[in-house]
Amino acid sequence: MSFAQHPVFVSLAPVFLLIAVGVVAGRRQWIRGEAVRDLSNLVFLLLIPALLFRTMSSVRLETLDWRPVLAYFVAAGALLAASIAWRGFNSESVVLGLAGVFSNMVMIGITLVGLAYGQQGLVTLLTLVSVHALTLLTAGYVVLELAQARQLRQQGGVAPHVLATAWSALKGALIHPIPLPIVCGLAFAQTGWVLPDVVDKPLFLLGSAFGPLALVLVGVSLARTPMLGHLPIALWITLSKNLMLPALVAASAWAFGITGLAFTVMVVAAALPIGANVFLFAQRYHVVEEATTAAMGVSTVAGLGTLTLVMLLLA
Repeated sequence: MSFAQHPVFVSLAPVFLLIAVGVVAGRRQWIRGEAVRDLSNLVFLLLIPALLFRTMSSVRLETLDWRPVLAYFVAAGALLAASIAWRGFNSESVVLGLAGVFSNMVMIGITLVGLAYGQQGLVTLLTLVSVHALTLLTAGYVVLELAQARQLRQQGGVAPHVLATAWSALKGALIHPIPLPIVCGLAFAQTGWVLPDVVDKPLFLLGSAFGPLALVLVGVSLARTPMLGHLPIALWITLSKNLMLPALVAASAWAFGITGLAFTVMVVAAALPIGANVFLFAQRYHVVEEATTAAMGVSTVAGLGTLTLVMLLLA
């Protein structure tokens, strides 16, 4: 079998070709900066919910294995805590630490896993996705607010109570457009009902549009990302995200006795480039925005090699 026919290449090539198309479109200004926000809203508020709800609307809870979720977040939590401890407890270290553990499971992961491992692999990934944002974003919000509160107290100011901070973070994560349709789809599946064709077909068409458009938008964002000024720290974060996290997730999964397709999907999910939510954190708190953007760009470009390596090893 030639490399061009290898399942890993067959799965990865469309993903990175679509990202490359986005880079060209961004460089040539075919998709201008003011249009990116509207297209991102289309992807996040319409296409992703349609895909996630439809995929999970036929999944029974008793068929789901939640061990991969536990094993994944044990590894991600340990790496996040170690990263913050290493850099010091402040807003900058929390955002950079989050960048080292937050995978692009939606924009890149759903399309890649669907191509490489089919519907069964996608169910495992979406089980992770359903609590990925909820767990890491909530933890990120709480730790960031605690770090900022600590800095505020050191400057003599008055900080909000930690319980108010935790509740605000949890509420924001629960109504996020990624966990919500997954939970709604699972709830619908437990009724035993089946989506009528008149509803299922539009959801299928919307979900089918998600993959190509999302990947092109990744490329457009990449074309507008300055990377050279923050290359050293971006490389360190990329090393953490693209290689250290999948190694830790593999070790955690092995310790939990997870094997087969679930093991493979977990490790591939961990090896995905940095997700865009990390930049939103940096933007909201006005800390290390340029370094985070550079890390996302380097992680995505490096992902062509690191994802290929991880998937070949797993194959």
